[in-house]
Amino acid sequence: MTTRIRLLSTSDDAALARLQTQNREFLAPWEPARADSYFTVAGQRAAIDSALTRHAHGEALPLVVLDDDGEIAGRVTLNGIVRGSFQSCSLAYWLAQNQTGKGLATEAVNAAVERAFTELALHRIQAETLPSNTASQNVLARTGFTRFGLAPRFLKIAGRWEDHLLFQRLNDND
Repeated sequence: MTTRIRLLSTSDDAALARLQTQNREFLAPWEPARADSYFTVAGQRAAIDSALTRHAHGEALPLVVLDDDGEIAGRVTLNGIVRGSFQSCSLAYWLAQNQTGKGLATEAVNAAVERAFTELALHRIQAETLPSNTASQNVLARTGFTRFGLAPRFLKIAGRWEDHLLFQRLNDND
């Protein structure tokens, strides 16, 4: 399987609205509570515009994950890019339910890490998961991330402040 990631585009709004709607229940336990408007084409366009603005300011690298047919299967994003002495970011990703278990998330994360360490010349990538999200933890382990801590009540997920396990990967080439 060849994974392709590419920069998010405003033309992805309808495909992402469809994918988010189809996977709303599947993704709900791992995501912030979302208003119904988020799942519309207009809601996705607003989210895309926001992500591309952060990208234009050098604060994020928002990518889509494409399956073997070239269809959008999910997203992977390098968020909160900080320069200076930190040279770090946070990684977030999701896949449609019918795309899980195929190695696609592992390939997409590996590709995003490669871009972070080469194109962006970052030193460190952090990722966070709910303690119960073993599938995501397995992806992180397969892609060279190591667990380094626990952040109590770190993010508001599905309407509740949830603890998160913290993982990192360091750039061994810098």
